[in-house]
Amino acid sequence: MLDLLFETSWEVCNKVGGIYAVLSTKAKTLQKRYKDNLIFIGPDLWTPDAPSPSFIEAVTPLAAWQAQAELPTGMRVRVGRWDVPGKPLAVLVTYDALYPYKNALYAEMWNNFRVDSLHGYGDYDESCMFAYAAALVIESIVKWKNDNSLRVVAHFDEWTTGMGLLYVKTHLPCVATVFTTHATSIGRSICGNGKPLYDFMPGYFGDQMAGELNMQSKHSLEKAAAHAADAFTTVSEVTARECEQLLERHPLVTPNGFEQNFVPKGEKFAASREAARQRLLQVAGALTGEQYPEDTMLVATAGRLEFRNKGLDVYLDALSALRQTLSHGTDHRRKVVALVLVPAWMKSARTDVAEALRTGKPHRQFNPVITHNLHNPEDDPVYNRINALGFHNEPQDLVTVIDVPCYLNGDDGIVGMTYYDLLAGLDAAVFPSYYEPWGYTPLESAAFGVPTITTDLAGFGQWVLDNFGDNVAKCGVKVIHRTDGNYGDTVHAVATSLYNLYLMNGKAAQRVSRAARTTSKAASWDHFISHYDIAYQKALTSANNRL
Repeated sequence: MLDLLFETSWEVCNKVGGIYAVLSTKAKTLQKRYKDNLIFIGPDLWTPDAPSPSFIEAVTPLAAWQAQAELPTGMRVRVGRWDVPGKPLAVLVTYDALYPYKNALYAEMWNNFRVDSLHGYGDYDESCMFAYAAALVIESIVKWKNDNSLRVVAHFDEWTTGMGLLYVKTHLPCVATVFTTHATSIGRSICGNGKPLYDFMPGYFGDQMAGELNMQSKHSLEKAAAHAADAFTTVSEVTARECEQLLERHPLVTPNGFEQNFVPKGEKFAASREAARQRLLQVAGALTGEQYPEDTMLVATAGRLEFRNKGLDVYLDALSALRQTLSHGTDHRRKVVALVLVPAWMKSARTDVAEALRTGKPHRQFNPVITHNLHNPEDDPVYNRINALGFHNEPQDLVTVIDVPCYLNGDDGIVGMTYYDLLAGLDAAVFPSYYEPWGYTPLESAAFGVPTITTDLAGFGQWVLDNFGDNVAKCGVKVIHRTDGNYGDTVHAVATSLYNLYLMNGKAAQRVSRAARTTSKAASWDHFISHYDIAYQKALTSANNRL
């Protein structure tokens, strides 16, 4: 056991991507073990006019520390609880006041760890200042505890917090450190630049690729944190191979679990499913002017706008192939509404669509494929591929494709429901990723009983194959083999899998849904937290040996 556990992430009380889901669902299991000796640290990006939707400012056991905390002038902290299952302690910290110290910090990191900050750009400075602030909070709390016998672990997630780990390593040698890379910066960049990652993996040298891709600062920071950490972890065997090649250290694998409390049960689930289906069909009708029957098949993909990495290209091309199949010789005339639930550079909700929803009088809109206005429609890859494939959502079309380019937080002006609210209403979910270290979205959809399609390039997909085999009827998840060079085969396999789900009768679909839930329970945090126990113990042993 350990006495004090810090976990630092840019996504504590700040929903950006998949790491938020990882930490917010893991929190209950950790809090049950460590009570208020578990402390999450995140950035304070909020104002009184725009408060955090998931942070509860409250009097906590850290009140005495907060009252006398010795921190740089202008650096402020707020202490409360993260409004997720378990309600763990959370410290939100500002970091703007630390920019005057930036050059001195970067010089220290170069001298001690050879972190190259000269080539930093974009979010590099902001991430490093937050990480520095988080490390100062950890240092202040540890000194306030004033007990050299405490077993303390400081866990840092992703390169964005790496400089915090390096500061703790230098100034608090008694604290054991854990570093988790959820996706290597170089691996993600290789894929995002259209380069083949897997076939050529043995030939890639991380430092060389960092120079080629202008990623020197992020990569050198991530690599330094991986090597300096007392325990280095990643989320899947897929990414472990990537870390070993590009960061030159083999990590422990700590797979991502899920908290089943996020899923409504029994009658509540049935009500949630009905409400979600009604809303999605209403939105589709408000765009196209059609009245969609209750047996319409609802399909979706979701995630970040990484067109190739997340397989958004495969998804849309597979829908085009499914449209072809349904238009030739099938006796089935069931409608399909396929959604892309991927936030983009959204400008505003469409007033014409909102008005149609408000009045309950759907009519065909001028642009029947997208729910919100974009700042950059001419550059948006999803919107452009939908149009290029000829999805015009005409009345005779069996496959309707709708782009929902906003964060589904319940306040988007059109859908008005959260992503988890909508998941319950789906008949299938598709995540045909090319680069997916774990794959939280397919695990989430399986937990909601949604038959799910993913690939073996996703850590979750590989875990399913290792534990259940390739049997969608048995596990509710179809795992498609994907490589650097089999794009066409992947599209065909996704389209075929969707068609098979389309043909299923009610009882068969219910069996697959139950199987998906069973699979997700095997990937719950109750099972997976033991991997973190190993990482924490390894880190504590390393720190003890150092002392």
